[in-house]
Amino acid sequence: MPLPPLRSPLDLERLIEFEFVRATENAALQARKWLGRGEKELADAAACDAIYGVFDILDICGEVVIGEGIKDNAPGIFVGEHLGTWKPGAPKFNIALDPIDGTTNVGKGMPNSISVIAAAQVPDGAPSAMVNIPSFYSHKIAYGPAMVEALAKEDSPCVLDWSLEKLMTFTAKALDKNLEDLVVVTMDRPRHKHIVEAVRAAGAGLRMISDGDITAAVAPSIPGSGVDLYIGMGGSPEAVLTAAALKCLGGDMQVRMWFQDEAHRAEIAAQVPAEDLTRVFRKDDLVIGDSALFCATGITDSTLLPGVTLTGHRAETHSILMRSRSGTVRHITAVHHLDKKVVPLRSER
Repeated sequence: MPLPPLRSPLDLERLIEFEFVRATENAALQARKWLGRGEKELADAAACDAIYGVFDILDICGEVVIGEGIKDNAPGIFVGEHLGTWKPGAPKFNIALDPIDGTTNVGKGMPNSISVIAAAQVPDGAPSAMVNIPSFYSHKIAYGPAMVEALAKEDSPCVLDWSLEKLMTFTAKALDKNLEDLVVVTMDRPRHKHIVEAVRAAGAGLRMISDGDITAAVAPSIPGSGVDLYIGMGGSPEAVLTAAALKCLGGDMQVRMWFQDEAHRAEIAAQVPAEDLTRVFRKDDLVIGDSALFCATGITDSTLLPGVTLTGHRAETHSILMRSRSGTVRHITAVHHLDKKVVPLRSER
């Protein structure tokens, strides 16, 4: 009986997944040089340069489906760009990335910043494996596997339309917690005043972050993170990155476009079918199929990852790497000898 092939097409992610981690590690190391210097655009540019440098020598056909730079006019890697060598026969991937989620935090030397990349292999003949939500912001609620199971028993209702009191009470019951022991995370923004008031009125715990909501939205699906729910109106591109992580972890999220003013609503309404303006997206709507790869490296400390630490001429990075097909979640600690390490940068090619 002939032996099966050593590698099947499903192993392509496995063969290249550590290259994605190298990209976020290098981006974090380059961004760390700008910590607290008040130059968030230069930090972002340095991280982009490092990510380009890794992908310039990686044999994939990568198309950026979720990029950055449009919302805040920052330097960035933009939607539609090609990453990888694009050699004939190379595997095709949709890529979502944020070289720095939390650029303001890096500029101010504050916690909660990461470099993050998600990818999904595009099946032969399929147009794409990721969906780009066109609005700048979305209303997002993210939760872990226990909440997914509890909602399934209720026919998976739209929790975006629930009162926050009902949502928190339901979540506490799903997690077998007292309501006062529940921990909710939201971003410190004026638009979240009603969330802050509702959480405090319910007697639940509240953690507020200044920037970077990917870590906060992934945290409820990480055992031991100390976070049970993420609620808020944040960036739409970050929702797709979060969805890739939740496909690997078994959590889920509900997302609906949110508009700060009628002018932006009208702009988006001219681009999409009317039903999309109120459509509720879940993780499988944002990252389609069984392929999802997510990796992130901490720049400064967050609920998801410790940041870069420097000791003499050595740097220590902390990363997370996960794949939905295998369900494997790796926590990677790497020590980089800066006198020896060569970070490939596009600007130096």
